[in-house]
Amino acid sequence: MRDFHTLVDTVQHNCHITDARHARSMTMCTYLLEMQQYYRWEKGIPYSVSLPKSEVGTWLVEREKLWSELEDIPYSPLRIGGEIDPFDSIAVNRLIVPEGYVYSAGYGRFGKPHFFLGRLSRKEVRGGYTILVSDCEYARDLIAPPAAFQNETIFLRRDAVRRMVWEGLWKKRGDAAHCHVASDPDAVLEAATERECEAVILHELGEGMAGEMLGRGWEAMVSNAASIKTETIVRAVRDLLADCLSTLPALIKRDEECSLHFHFENLSGMRRELFPLAVAAYRTWCASGDTNSIMEAIEKGSEHWLRIGRNLLDKYELGGNLLLEDVEAFKL
Repeated sequence: MRDFHTLVDTVQHNCHITDARHARSMTMCTYLLEMQQYYRWEKGIPYSVSLPKSEVGTWLVEREKLWSELEDIPYSPLRIGGEIDPFDSIAVNRLIVPEGYVYSAGYGRFGKPHFFLGRLSRKEVRGGYTILVSDCEYARDLIAPPAAFQNETIFLRRDAVRRMVWEGLWKKRGDAAHCHVASDPDAVLEAATERECEAVILHELGEGMAGEMLGRGWEAMVSNAASIKTETIVRAVRDLLADCLSTLPALIKRDEECSLHFHFENLSGMRRELFPLAVAAYRTWCASGDTNSIMEAIEKGSEHWLRIGRNLLDKYELGGNLLLEDVEAFKL
């Protein structure tokens, strides 16, 4: 591809700008953990190798200095057959997907822009949605979501799924880790990554289904949430609906025990707090091996989260900015 290195540099430049504007708003603990893994990605250090603490510290200081120089600089257009707005993923991918690459740009949690450029591993269509899978990332910002749903397209980032699996299996060491026993940890990681890539796709397909049921007003509601807690609750409601519509039913139907363990062991934060019924159902399954408890939670959850989502939209459309503080009102 002509001018590929220039494209990589421009995307990475925009990644540095979004990090300069948003990265330091994280809690200190989260910030340091993300920076360590960003260093690992940037230097190409395998997960099985410990990071050199002193070098990470020096790199962190240099990166923050770079950010201070870029914070007020506008995002650069991408020069591919002319200038393209860096947020116009459709236009960019129209040109680079045939060349074997994939690009994504959009807004994530709390309004932070995300950019990435990767090598296209495969492209498929499922349920009316296009799925673009990347297996190597040439440019990315500090936060690397495993997947994104945008413009009827699912962007699956295999590198990010690999990190998610590594953190979920090796750090927590729950039942999901016991599904894989081998002398080669890298081989275990790759096998588990492949399995969880499918689980992530199932969730994103659920996001598409949830979006069709909830309507286009949902994104505006998220963007105009009146507090961080409100946005967290709203996002969790849609995530739980997506899991009840797609992820969990498919995993049970396919008898994917390892992925079920992984899902519930890594169900955290607001999603876990809002759905204690599912957590209890998972524990029942672990004790009995009977998935009926999870299926009952899925059925109730599908109705509950759809109703809650529509009620939130009605409230938002009547009053503008949405402010939610009472978590108890949404629990199932």
